[in-house]
Amino acid sequence: MGRLLAIDYGTKRVGVAVSDPLKIISSPLDVVHSKDIIKYLKNYVAKEDVEIFIVGMPKKLDNTDTNNTSHVKGFVKQLKKQIPQIPVELHDERFTSKIAMRAMIDGGMKKKDRREKGNVDKVSAAVILQSYMEANQSF
Repeated sequence: MGRLLAIDYGTKRVGVAVSDPLKIISSPLDVVHSKDIIKYLKNYVAKEDVEIFIVGMPKKLDNTDTNNTSHVKGFVKQLKKQIPQIPVELHDERFTSKIAMRAMIDGGMKKKDRREKGNVDKVSAAVILQSYMEANQSF
């Protein structure tokens, strides 16, 4: 039974989150520099059974592309080419940074730690994954 792995891709940092093997809980995993993400994912899937990659797709409220959409599409193309054995699905990532920040505040994370952008990135990836799992409860 493989895990689900979510990716919140940014041009500098990439937030990564994974599900538990039963696909019930989403947990922040790591923050990786964008130039190192493919290598990181290759190493991760060599050690862990990953069933699917879920990549957050940035869109504006009117469903048009953002400045980062083309970067994410380029990353997805590379991901499919470099790790073809694992399917990739796209999932709407609107509001995930705001939801992640609210979750960190509600969880009692100190202001100093919330300013660390990497924390927001990996919690955002966990929000993307949790949203995906809730929308696809047929696992």
